[in-house]
Amino acid sequence: MVAIEFEKQLRGYGLTTAEILYRMPDHLHLLQAYLWQEYDTAPDFPVLRGFLEFWERELEGPLHTVKVAHRKLISPAQFRPVDGLFRLH
Repeated sequence: MVAIEFEKQLRGYGLTTAEILYRMPDHLHLLQAYLWQEYDTAPDFPVLRGFLEFWERELEGPLHTVKVAHRKLISPAQFRPVDGLFRLH
């Protein structure tokens, strides 16, 4: 069975990390950091946008800053079937 993450990578998804700074609900002058990581597609980032919409709708801490890093780990062109099998011993 193939892992879901591997299938996503073959479909063009890459590992996306977001550093989210938000204000503490009771102390708006203080910032707290939250790291979010998921497989998503650049440049639109629909999974991250959905998470941020959920955050603004459901959580009390207002967003301050979101920094995004994205890395495409595999692409379909890099995935090739093996032509042979070699056995040692």
